[in-house]
Amino acid sequence: MKKEPLKFPPLTMASDDTVEWPKPPFKWRHAIPLANAVHPCRIEATSGAMVEGELIGMDLPAGELNFRSRPGASAVKIAFASFRRLTLTEPLKAEPLRGAPVERIPAAAQERGYRLKWTSAALSEAVGRTAGYVERSEGLFLFPPLEDRSSVLRVLIPRAAYLGCTFGASAEEIAASRWVSDPTELLAAIERQEHKPVLPIGQSLLELGAITQAQLDEALAEKSDDEVPLGERLVARGVISRGTLDTALAHKMGYPVVNLAAFPVDPGAARKLPFRIALGARALPLMIDGTRLIVAVDKPGRMTKLQSLRAAAGMTFVAVLAPKSNLLAALHKLYEKDLWRENVALTFFPTTN
Repeated sequence: MKKEPLKFPPLTMASDDTVEWPKPPFKWRHAIPLANAVHPCRIEATSGAMVEGELIGMDLPAGELNFRSRPGASAVKIAFASFRRLTLTEPLKAEPLRGAPVERIPAAAQERGYRLKWTSAALSEAVGRTAGYVERSEGLFLFPPLEDRSSVLRVLIPRAAYLGCTFGASAEEIAASRWVSDPTELLAAIERQEHKPVLPIGQSLLELGAITQAQLDEALAEKSDDEVPLGERLVARGVISRGTLDTALAHKMGYPVVNLAAFPVDPGAARKLPFRIALGARALPLMIDGTRLIVAVDKPGRMTKLQSLRAAAGMTFVAVLAPKSNLLAALHKLYEKDLWRENVALTFFPTTN
């Protein structure tokens, strides 16, 4: 069968340029490509034909890229209107650190399905998965994850090529929709805590939105001769952090998880802890129930830092769970609202503990 030629408009000679590709829209330590690097790529023309070559430059405002079919060949300019998909075929990889596991992309928080509707009515919708996305005036930038979950491809869909794109929820978002967001519901969950069945650690991690079902299935299928527990294997592989495992171990024992993005925090309860203590202990009081102060922490061990305050407050502290990122975001939001009315500067630092 004769291969269909690419149907691009007339091409003009081009000079080398830089490739201005957006970074993945999440925190992830990865190798940074050189600004003048040549990128192996694949172009899908509007006709559907494919061509492999090298991307040597891209002018996003002008809507043009500089392309050559092979090393040493002359470069040509191709307008974005001439193709419907550009894929950089060399993956963007995690930056390895000595003595540490390769950092995986935050799949549970970022990976989601998408459904894209092409401009051409003759084409079926494109479906796939992406680890985050960036949509700009030039088009849609996608980051399909590879099987190792420590690298992504980079894909550009030019603005003229599609009508719209819908994105599904991430594993974290799906889990968060089931977390407690109502005070009455939270009190009932606390009462049920002692009688709640112990969860398998994998199910606990899923309910926390810490891993995807695919990551759990892969870990369960992995052969382990030394009988290392599932949670420890996931930590060793860099899928979850030690702190996330600690949170999951508490959740599996019945501690309820609170959706701090939706829960109506009682300002009077929050002020029971001075801000600097709340931040240092990573603890946020949510509500008062009689002589009980319900406090969200990312793991129950945080409560030991608050022991000295229990007598002064004259209340019993009751711990509930919130993932670390949600807890820090809630503290930051309340601080910006001047809840504590402290004239102090605030800087949030990423932590691993």
